Amino acid sequence: MKIIHCSDLHLDSKMEANLDKEKAKQRKNEILLSFQNMIEYAKENDVKVIIIAGDLFDKNKISVKAKNIVRDAIIANSNIDFIYLKGNHDEQDIIEGEIPNNLKLFNGYNWTSYRYENIVISGIELGKKDNYEIYKSLMLNQGDFNIVVLHGQEANYIDKKDKTEIINLKELKNKNIDYLALGHIHKYKMESLDNRGIYCYSGCLEGRGFDECGDKGFVLLDIEGNKINTEFIKNSTRNLEEIEVDISNTMTTTEVKQKIDEKIKEIPKENLVKIVLVGKVNINSERDIDYLLKIYNDRFYFIKIYDKTTLKINYLDYENDASLKGEFIRMVLSEDLEEEEKKEIIITGINALSGQM
Repeated sequence: MKIIHCSDLHLDSKMEANLDKEKAKQRKNEILLSFQNMIEYAKENDVKVIIIAGDLFDKNKISVKAKNIVRDAIIANSNIDFIYLKGNHDEQDIIEGEIPNNLKLFNGYNWTSYRYENIVISGIELGKKDNYEIYKSLMLNQGDFNIVVLHGQEANYIDKKDKTEIINLKELKNKNIDYLALGHIHKYKMESLDNRGIYCYSGCLEGRGFDECGDKGFVLLDIEGNKINTEFIKNSTRNLEEIEVDISNTMTTTEVKQKIDEKIKEIPKENLVKIVLVGKVNINSERDIDYLLKIYNDRFYFIKIYDKTTLKINYLDYENDASLKGEFIRMVLSEDLEEEEKKEIIITGINALSGQM
């Protein structure tokens, strides 16, 4: 039997943190399309169940379009069961009115289970009951293939001042769990839970910001008897990439561009790219970030460039420099400031003094 594990779709996200209105609207639609593409994959590959481990939507005010797309997709695929666990962002019901037979839900007060021959899928919403009591009340049969669905932040300890989204992995060991399907972390991660089972964060279907870089998608489970094969399936329309470029020893914008070109030559043009310039640079070097942005704006769907370099300054080089520039640099270097502040002040000051030197 084939099952899809996905989570953190965050449908209807605003997407306006980095993008203009037109591209934000396009990305909102792409996130909805990624949900539909996953369902198409399920249809083409004989998937019987799609587990959504929380945060299907992004906020409590959901557009009519997004709700209709989700409802219509579920109703149109009656041969696939959608097993949906609410996450911390899900404040509304997935469907208003009558619930389709193929939409299976959980509650926050007791474990709910759904059986498919020897496969049992159990889940509970965190936050409505003492989490410690939740672990004690989880009872699974040793002879079944047990999938447990939860949404929260993994932890390996008991926090008596419990945050409702903490999942204590230690309390889930030796509970006859074969696959722990988790949501909340937006990056794919799979590790051993105990001698019997594994736990997995599927990550999100689409990256929304530069804290969600790399391939995004869902996990395909192929279960035969008590054996499981898992595969991460890339599903994102476009990726977000953060690239560090060391520009030490460069003196001109052209040289900086050459360094950047070496790093980004393999990145697809449809991606969103964040370039971070690092390294120690000469005080007399120049790099025009606005000029570089103009060069790369048409090369990628979206790009931003951050200058995180530090200045390569030897105080002794300016100890006996009688020029205004030397006096200014000595003054800044003697101040009790953060390195980044000194860098910004020196660069600004030298630019201002450039006509006098």
